[in-house]
Amino acid sequence: MIRITLILIAAFLGACATYHDTSSQRLPALPQHYSQFDVQMGWETRPIGEHTVVDGVVKNVRYAYMYDLEVWVAVLDSKGKELARSVSFIIPQQLYLNQTAPFSVKLPVSAPSGTRLRFTYEYLGSDGGDNHLGGGGARWVQSFQAVVP
Repeated sequence: MIRITLILIAAFLGACATYHDTSSQRLPALPQHYSQFDVQMGWETRPIGEHTVVDGVVKNVRYAYMYDLEVWVAVLDSKGKELARSVSFIIPQQLYLNQTAPFSVKLPVSAPSGTRLRFTYEYLGSDGGDNHLGGGGARWVQSFQAVVP
């Protein structure tokens, strides 16, 4: 009886510590996409009342691992001026090569079809080495624009 209890406890604890990457299946199904040397993203934009929600998936396609990945989304007016901006801090904090993770950004304004969004992502990338702060880590920031369909 004690042996079975210990086995069950070990199984439950192991399951809690495991990250299951279910986002990779969702990435190709999303309506909008972005691909660069370091990440691939897919997302959908939907209104919720007077707010706009951008739900998506980001995939590390360059580094052995990325730390502290953030995805910022800003709503732009017709002249390119920022009207609102919000952020999603990606979990897990360390995203391994070819691993995906979801993100969700809630913007406090409406973004109807045709609205331009500016996406900015930032992370610390590493090809391995001593640790994420040494061993060749690189801080990177990239941005791009997309139009709400």
